[in-house]
Amino acid sequence: MTGLRYVYAVCRPFRTPLQAQLTGVTGAPAALLHHHGLVAVVSTVPEADFCEEALKAHLEDLDWLAATARAHQGVVDALTTVTTPLPLRLATVFRDDSALRMMIEAREDDFRRLLDRLDGRVEWGVKVYLEPEPAEDEPAAAARPVSGRDYLRSRRERSHAQEERWQRAERFAHSLHGRLAERAEDVRLHRPQNSALSGTTGQNVLNAAYLVPRAHSEEFVELVDRTKDEAPGIRVELTGPWAAYSFSGEVSGEASGAEDGAAAGTKTGAESGTGSGAVTGAESGKGPGEGR
Repeated sequence: MTGLRYVYAVCRPFRTPLQAQLTGVTGAPAALLHHHGLVAVVSTVPEADFCEEALKAHLEDLDWLAATARAHQGVVDALTTVTTPLPLRLATVFRDDSALRMMIEAREDDFRRLLDRLDGRVEWGVKVYLEPEPAEDEPAAAARPVSGRDYLRSRRERSHAQEERWQRAERFAHSLHGRLAERAEDVRLHRPQNSALSGTTGQNVLNAAYLVPRAHSEEFVELVDRTKDEAPGIRVELTGPWAAYSFSGEVSGEASGAEDGAAAGTKTGAESGTGSGAVTGAESGKGPGEGR
């Protein structure tokens, strides 16, 4: 069966070996292609599954997307332990190594500039949720509204209380974001997640990615941990460290976060890959935001 070259990331040469038996998309082993002082991390995938027509069909299959995104992310995560990778978008494939080398030559100035900027830095994802209100017991019959006026007043009171809870959560999220941004070199604010789609409880108030020097990550994590009990009814979630998915958009397309891409797959619609000989590249889902 004819194979295509699937590209996970571009990085600089590194000496530490990758994890033994590291496999990527379709279970194929990851390999390194060196060119012009850069390294493309690749594997071979069947053309029958990754040609343009096949990808159009696969992009409608959420199970396929989720499995492919998890495998893609697994390779990038392994790279993050040994070097600073520049992740490429999901399903970026080339006809052969010659076409891939042409792409590297065409984009090498961009690659080097971004790798210089991201060197020694990782991405942390922070989400803030307003927790659901505790379930209340059914009110006794005597306490139930006895008129339309009582009912409307009760509705207004509940609505007002909910609005106050939301405003309190927004103030907390704004304050937390300000403190975290001071410790980060760059920030990306992603759209809040829809809880019905993500399967997460609570209303997402803040969905942000922070670019942090690896050497300062411990104090960044400690700062987030100290805030987790500051406000009752508000949940703070920290994920990472990730490769800098949200800060690689100048090469890989729209910024995307890691963990959501792995969980939810990709946006529908294939896009042309970069450089002569590219077959296609599907724009990855919001990955640590609604990103990795």
